[in-house]
Amino acid sequence: MATTMTRSQQVRKTVSKEGQQMAESTPQAAEEAKEPLNELMNQAQAAHVSYLQAQRKVTAAYQERQRQGEKTFKETEEQAATICAQAMESASQAFRKAEQEAEEAYKAAKERAEQAYRESMSEALRARKETVDKAWQETSGTSERIWKIFQGEMES
Repeated sequence: MATTMTRSQQVRKTVSKEGQQMAESTPQAAEEAKEPLNELMNQAQAAHVSYLQAQRKVTAAYQERQRQGEKTFKETEEQAATICAQAMESASQAFRKAEQEAEEAYKAAKERAEQAYRESMSEALRARKETVDKAWQETSGTSERIWKIFQGEMES
């Protein structure tokens, strides 16, 4: 880019020096236009001036194209940064949502596990009580029969 600027500046200096020289020599050429060689020289000088003007226009167009390219690059870079920021924010929101859902699922699973634990404990305690009650009934029934047999009320 720096090289391009230097070349453009060199071309401008050359063009302006030659243009000044042409402007200075143009009045003399008009006086001597009567001779064919002078006329050819005038035409050559005019062509050269036209060439230099065209070269200036090309240089200006090149510089404008370069400015437009830089502008387009900056716009594209800004768009990419915006899109990236939006994608990062979206990913962050998705992460927070997934994390919240996972916490809610964990809490629900923990509550279900606690409920299952309480139900299992209640069932175990109920089964224990039934077994103890049944064992007590059998023990007390057996004790009564033994006592009746001991007293001779029942025959074995």
